Amino acid sequence: MTLNEAMQKAIQIRKDPTKYSKDDKSVDADVVGCFADVIDAEFTKTIGRFAETELNRMNIAFSDLSLIRNKDGVSVWRVTTDIDSYVMKCFDKPEYRREIANYQLLNSLSVPTLKMIAHTDCSLLIEDIERSDYRLGTSEDMNDPNVAEKIALWYKTLHANGRNYVNTHDFLDEYDSFTLDNLRLIQEKTGTSGLPIWQTIEKHFEQIHSAVMSLPRTLVYTDFYYTNLAVARDGSSALMFDYNFFYKSYVYSDIRNVCWNLGSFDAKTAFLSAYGEFDERETIIDAVACELSSLVIACQRKIFPNWANDGLDKVKDGRLLAAEERLLKNI
Repeated sequence: MTLNEAMQKAIQIRKDPTKYSKDDKSVDADVVGCFADVIDAEFTKTIGRFAETELNRMNIAFSDLSLIRNKDGVSVWRVTTDIDSYVMKCFDKPEYRREIANYQLLNSLSVPTLKMIAHTDCSLLIEDIERSDYRLGTSEDMNDPNVAEKIALWYKTLHANGRNYVNTHDFLDEYDSFTLDNLRLIQEKTGTSGLPIWQTIEKHFEQIHSAVMSLPRTLVYTDFYYTNLAVARDGSSALMFDYNFFYKSYVYSDIRNVCWNLGSFDAKTAFLSAYGEFDERETIIDAVACELSSLVIACQRKIFPNWANDGLDKVKDGRLLAAEERLLKNI
């Protein structure tokens, strides 16, 4: 293999490794790896120049800029100045830049966030949590009733303050993808078109869709996990950060999402107690809507994700059909 061929192969493997066998990847691995490292280094330089340009646009003088992570077109940087350090998120993909507007929106609605220092149309500069009054969430927090209580208070503020906003402004709905075409995509991708559940859903689709879309809307976070959690160092509060998956939807969408991820019965009980009352009717509708929406997302990906297997099992074993029949009896 010539050097040029090795470079071309390195590029193709890096672009789409799933198309290459283990044997393909092992051929002249040292040569391919060398070029792959060069490509990675050049790419890092490119996004680094982008980050520097964004800081200049914000009029931020910095002494050091270090890459924390880079994934799916979002690069995260630690920015060191003479007096402090910050974290900057640069969004290469336009569809991810909605997080900048979401920070501004939450601030305008008095929903607690990490402090936003500056922004452009492509990047966001926020306080460095390692030097703030908050700490990063941990897996242990998922079992802590005190932390769960503080999380509930943040969600309660989000939902209460976001309700009026979504009723008076256009905002992406969590269930915009809940369409017959997408449900047929699930059947095609999972090979389940012959199951009775799909005939029943298609027959009653308008009723089900109307039930989902008629539930009262507010702002929902939808992406709860401890890696997106910040807890006050004195234990007095907690908040969520990373706002790329903000939608308008019904409140139980978030309640279910949080309770599913909390690790102990005591933590879930504390969360529900602190959050307080919500419309129990939403749980009946969500038992159908959530599973179908998750399967739509899973089937739109190149590789069906493991997290969607439970939903697919519910399609196959009749649990989703039972949930749908219950929904139809209650609308």
